[in-house]
Amino acid sequence: MRKSLDWLYKSSLYAGAFFIFAICAVVVAQVSLNLADRIARLIFGNAIGLTIPSYSDFTGFFLAAASFLALAGTLREGGHIRVTLVIGLLPRKAHKAFDIAAVALALIIAAYATWYSMFLVYESWFYNDLSPGMVPVPLWLPQSAIAIGLLILTIALIDELVCQLRGENASWDGKGENLLGDKKVE
Repeated sequence: MRKSLDWLYKSSLYAGAFFIFAICAVVVAQVSLNLADRIARLIFGNAIGLTIPSYSDFTGFFLAAASFLALAGTLREGGHIRVTLVIGLLPRKAHKAFDIAAVALALIIAAYATWYSMFLVYESWFYNDLSPGMVPVPLWLPQSAIAIGLLILTIALIDELVCQLRGENASWDGKGENLLGDKKVE
């Protein structure tokens, strides 16, 4: 089960990275077309009018997909920002209790956001909502990436809560930020 979950989190991270790459590709392509347009204007006196229709919409969709698909993997790798000013000074048991409470609260919020985003995807599909750009994109497509990312985050938080309630260390322990520099929390 652990290997399957770790594979899910890593796959989600790779999907997020793919969408970051897609943003770069679309932006580079659009900048290249703008440059070709300016060169054509200088040479021929008129711009050709090269553009990628709705490129800003697509990059926005890709950004949302990248952000949400990377949430679970980032959590497991200790990449999320945690306020450690107070919990870094607590004894180990209190520190663990705060971690468990934070994960439980995050789980409640993520589960609600997952449910709501899945309902939003269904509603957009049902009413055939389209983006308002030059290229009308069915909104349920980019919303699906958000819902999937939130679902995987919810699974990761359930996984994290179960592991911590069993007495295991948080998955982010020893990763990301070091609470007290070189000093260990006892």
